[in-house]
Amino acid sequence: MAEETIQARIPTVIADDVHIVYRVNAGGGGKGAATAALSRIVGKDRSAARGVRKVHAVRGVTFTAYRGEAIGLIGSNGSGKSTLLRAIAGLLPTESGKVYTDGQPSLLGVNAALMNDLTGERNVILGGLAMGMSREEIRERYQGIVDFSGINEKGDFITLPMRTYSSGMAARLRFSIAAAKNHDVLMIDEALATGDRKFQIRSEQRIRELRKEAGTVFLVSHSNKSIRDTCDRVLWLEKGELLMDGPTEEVVKAYEKETGK
Repeated sequence: MAEETIQARIPTVIADDVHIVYRVNAGGGGKGAATAALSRIVGKDRSAARGVRKVHAVRGVTFTAYRGEAIGLIGSNGSGKSTLLRAIAGLLPTESGKVYTDGQPSLLGVNAALMNDLTGERNVILGGLAMGMSREEIRERYQGIVDFSGINEKGDFITLPMRTYSSGMAARLRFSIAAAKNHDVLMIDEALATGDRKFQIRSEQRIRELRKEAGTVFLVSHSNKSIRDTCDRVLWLEKGELLMDGPTEEVVKAYEKETGK
């Protein structure tokens, strides 16, 4: 039986000794960008042209994610959680090591781009198309997206430009658009930190449904409660290194003991 279970596990993401390095121009001597650029052009600031600072954001991370898992990523600010998700999504190159994915990863962040000058309604359509949904699928799921987001509970906000939304309303709409489609790999970066508890409960339930529909979900959150309620496995990163990978309660307890959070 154990052998059959192992064989049935289908890998969706494999991170193999992944290193990610940012290169930041450290020059300029405190000058504004335009002033620093002009100084380099006229030869007065040659050191700035050479001053590139390397930031080793992810250091040798290795893990395998399987279909049907919900995996939380925890760690202090700057620990490499969001950077790792961006690499899995194919938005950042690795310095060394490899990321392998089965299917199309989708990254949903609080700052995911929707167009502020367009109405919520238009953004639902464009967001659905960007995720590969047909216009027919968007029409069928449109009302469900609006109802799930809850942004019309206090008025007809879906017909207003996104710039009129609060940050919480915009984040709820982004999550609702992404959650309307089944994903091979869905990565959520702090989206559940916004909105009231009622919306968080709906979101957590939808994540459980996505897992049942054969997807894999990654969740970055500073809320240990959201991680506990949503995930069955946790990766703990600090300073770009993977400190612990295991069952949710085991890893979160160790994290809380170490950090007091």
